[in-house]
Amino acid sequence: MDWDKLRIFHAVADAGSLTHAGDVLHLSQSAVSRQIRALEESLSATLFHRHARGLILTEQGELLFDATRSMTKRLDAAAARIRDSEEEVFGELRVTTTIGFGSLWLAPRLSALYADFPDLNINLMLEERVLDLPMREADVAIRMKEPSQADLVRKRLMSVKMRLYASQSYLDSKGVPETMDDLQSHRLICQNINSEQVSAGAMMVRELMSYDPPSLLTVNNYFGVLQAVLNNLGVGVLPDYTAIDEPSLIRVLEDFESNEVPVFLAYPEELRQSKRIAAFRDFVVREITAQRKKAQSAQAAQ
Repeated sequence: MDWDKLRIFHAVADAGSLTHAGDVLHLSQSAVSRQIRALEESLSATLFHRHARGLILTEQGELLFDATRSMTKRLDAAAARIRDSEEEVFGELRVTTTIGFGSLWLAPRLSALYADFPDLNINLMLEERVLDLPMREADVAIRMKEPSQADLVRKRLMSVKMRLYASQSYLDSKGVPETMDDLQSHRLICQNINSEQVSAGAMMVRELMSYDPPSLLTVNNYFGVLQAVLNNLGVGVLPDYTAIDEPSLIRVLEDFESNEVPVFLAYPEELRQSKRIAAFRDFVVREITAQRKKAQSAQAAQ
């Protein structure tokens, strides 16, 4: 099968348009169309349904697109390994983690990584869905549980606990809750029980809801919860690392917290020798060590 025709087919299937694929490939629409027709003739199959609004893959086209998508990911992995054989750290590094951890902890610290490796390009993918690392949906992940996928290198980074925080202005206005029953006089800010989140956080929210807070604000990520708390809207459920970077947060009901949530860094076995990943891993470990020391100093000063 002609590799060049497969490359063109993949671009068309990905773009859903001959014109857009041609722009990506720097080919005319007619040249792209000829290559697709030739591929269909060689396979004795129709790969696209033609519509006025674009192209839709047929069942046979879907099968071929699955194959070319896998091929593309493997080629990207091979290219990454070749690039990583150089001494310098450069190029794209696709990092996936949760919205909360990525926006509250990781993104604010990336300046330190760029200072050491200015030619590194970080593609930060923040979502609750667990991306498939062996299939190269991302290069490296920071996850709130131990990865279950095979062929991954994993390193436990730290543990996180969900706790209750409020702003000083809110507490001055509404009073400090001394017991769990006092939550009946406060607005609770948290993630919705049914939203994607670590089980420890969901269990904590369920318990809090049993105290019937009179008002509720739910947000689908911890970044939103933090902004609401900082703007004096109520008592919020937040990861404990937020309080280290936001000293204005006041912890309330200190005996109430979630179980520990393990935080793991993981990447495909085939990228074990990657200098980009090594640079990122070492950066994360350094930042966690610095955060731990900052927390210990703050505690000793109390």
